[in-house]
Amino acid sequence: MTWKNIAALTLALGLLSGCSIAERLVYRIDIDQGNYVEQKSVDMLRVGMTKAQVQYVLGTPMLVDPSYPDRWNYIFYEKNGHDKPIQKNLILTFNPQAQLVSMKGDFKQGAQFMDPMN
Repeated sequence: MTWKNIAALTLALGLLSGCSIAERLVYRIDIDQGNYVEQKSVDMLRVGMTKAQVQYVLGTPMLVDPSYPDRWNYIFYEKNGHDKPIQKNLILTFNPQAQLVSMKGDFKQGAQFMDPMN
């Protein structure tokens, strides 16, 4: 093999493999979408809170399905650079009188969640 062939082969291998190696060096912006919900805010929720009180604590829900207006979905999606994306969900259910009755999702109920509002 001549030095030209070796140089061409080295250059070709460098270009082909360079994409996967250099990809981690390329800056990617952090992407946050939806409702940023913290556990300390979830800890403030109590059974019997009105929709207005819940909205004051957590903000406007990301999704309220017209078919199920008494179910609010708080969804948070986070993708930091090259890391795997993280999605957290919080689903709140209200009774027909617009009072909070249950919650489920990726957050734990606060210690006083089952203590009804006065």
